Amino acid sequence: MQISSGQDGIQRLLAAEQEAQAIVTAARKAKADRLKQAKQEAEREIKAYKAQREEQYQKRISDDSTSSGANVKRLEAESASTVKAIEKSIASKKKQVVDTLLAYVTHVSFPTRK
Repeated sequence: MQISSGQDGIQRLLAAEQEAQAIVTAARKAKADRLKQAKQEAEREIKAYKAQREEQYQKRISDDSTSSGANVKRLEAESASTVKAIEKSIASKKKQVVDTLLAYVTHVSFPTRK
């Protein structure tokens, strides 16, 4: 009887070991599944964040090009007014400059030798 009782104990130990192994395997699988799910969720969040940032970037580019067009028009107007001011200044001083140049060209002085 004691042999059969020992056999029965061994059988129970083997069954308990198999049950423990099944529990450990199930826990490992559950952990792997949770990690896989967390990774997928993180990838979705990253993808959504990238899409949001790309949208903001495109909007900013669009806004900058719109304001860039306004800047171009403003700079063209400023340039035109500056050119007109320079042309007016040239016209008002033209005669004086020509007269000064003619005076220097037509007036010749020779150095005297000692």
